[in-house]
Amino acid sequence: MGFNRGFYTVDVRYFYRVTADAFVGAARPVEVSGLCVFDKRVILFGSEGTAKIFSSQTSLDGLDEQHIRQSNLPTAVVEVVDPIVLNMKLVDVCECHHCDCELSDIPPCICGCFNSELCCGSESKRIYVTLGQFSIIRLERDSQLLMPVYDYCMPEKECACGNCEEDPCEIFRHVKFPVNEFFPPSAPSAGPDCHPQLKGCCS
Repeated sequence: MGFNRGFYTVDVRYFYRVTADAFVGAARPVEVSGLCVFDKRVILFGSEGTAKIFSSQTSLDGLDEQHIRQSNLPTAVVEVVDPIVLNMKLVDVCECHHCDCELSDIPPCICGCFNSELCCGSESKRIYVTLGQFSIIRLERDSQLLMPVYDYCMPEKECACGNCEEDPCEIFRHVKFPVNEFFPPSAPSAGPDCHPQLKGCCS
């Protein structure tokens, strides 16, 4: 970012394939699939670095194509777990909704996840789904540091929704952050096959 050196803007777009059962009268349910899209922007500090990177894994008969354009600038990494379905409702297309948006830049690889072509406007009904997503967005870069080691740190939850009754975001705010999904336990739990002489294994 030009106005604040060392900080970087990370734009993340999440694509979700949502599958639901549609009931028409007393007939058997029909499975329908749809696409949900969520955009998130974060500003993270990644410091500055202009050093070029070279390694021994190079070609002796040509240019080092592996790292010729690479520097020690940070790389954005996103970790996510499966989202939680908080709310779902069926509405008519003619009903106005503040989240309506037309998507014209869906990657072909996302469209390939569906068995048929996505319908973007001529349908008579729409399903609106509210999802709760836990994610960790960070910047990574190679750097020479000497620093103490601490235990895992848990990020704080963030939600931009207001406080109101029966608000899906309010429900999601009280869900405990799934720390073990991002950080596996450092010691095995006690079990019937645990040897008694192994420290930290059996109580």
